[in-house]
Amino acid sequence: MTEPVRQFAWSNMFVTPEDDPRSEGGFVGERATLVGYLRDYRLTLEMKCAGLDAQELARRSVPPSTMSLLGIVRHMARVERVWFRRIHAGLHVPDLFRTPERRDADWDGAVGDPAVVEEAFRLWREEIAFAEKYVEGVEDLGAMSATGDDPISLRELLLHMVEEYARHCGHADLLRECVDGRVGQ
Repeated sequence: MTEPVRQFAWSNMFVTPEDDPRSEGGFVGERATLVGYLRDYRLTLEMKCAGLDAQELARRSVPPSTMSLLGIVRHMARVERVWFRRIHAGLHVPDLFRTPERRDADWDGAVGDPAVVEEAFRLWREEIAFAEKYVEGVEDLGAMSATGDDPISLRELLLHMVEEYARHCGHADLLRECVDGRVGQ
């Protein structure tokens, strides 16, 4: 396998600046700011994965890490479900990917199979759709979670999700560069 060549130029960005679906900030109000940044980070992860085949999405980073772009998508589907459905909304839904015997299944199960890729993106998008509708329906950002030993406000949950996506989008930057040399955005 040859090493990818690092590429950076406006002509090689994932999208041109004028076609970038993310905002440039400028949100007005606390809710708009939290929801806006979370939306932008979700879009960033999607952009980092765009145009790659199943094998490329499943490519691991440096050993012994099991991290891959596909693993991040699976992990974030699980994180969205746990925080919004299970903890905050108090719904009794099964975990995604993980079992008590396979605590890292969201990462380990990220294999270069098109069906695995399709499932991961479908589940991730379903969890995002639930979260967006749920947040829209909760009027007070101070509303506390329905479950959990340490109750969390919706405000803190949204901030936590921004942080979670920001961290993993940083990982995605490096993973994408390892796949095909693309950097930026």
